[in-house]
Amino acid sequence: VQLQASGGGLVQAGGSLRLSCAASTRTFSRSVMGWFRQAPGKEREFVGHISWSGAMTYYTDSVKGRFTISRDNAKNMVYLQMNSLKPEDTAVYYCVLERYYGDYPMGQDLVDYWGKGTQVTVSS
Repeated sequence: VQLQASGGGLVQAGGSLRLSCAASTRTFSRSVMGWFRQAPGKEREFVGHISWSGAMTYYTDSVKGRFTISRDNAKNMVYLQMNSLKPEDTAVYYCVLERYYGDYPMGQDLVDYWGKGTQVTVSS
């Protein structure tokens, strides 16, 4: 399984970015996909995830109402739309394939595959 995230960049506070993740797996449509991030000097943290059908999503409190995860199973793609960005959203963002879905934050030990990160920088 390979996960390739893209779409990161530099944006001003209040702006928006859309991250994309291309997954190379034949079982994508049955896979739970998620996003993690790691800010400078901080531990990697869960951002959110989406069920295999796309019907369910869950987000960490700090991004609820601002970030939206979606997926296109026909294209093996998952997206992270980030609106109202804040400087504290600055981090490397990672696309992940998770073991299962739950309405709670996913621990890193339940991530089966990690993609290479993409840098998001939000200036004040």
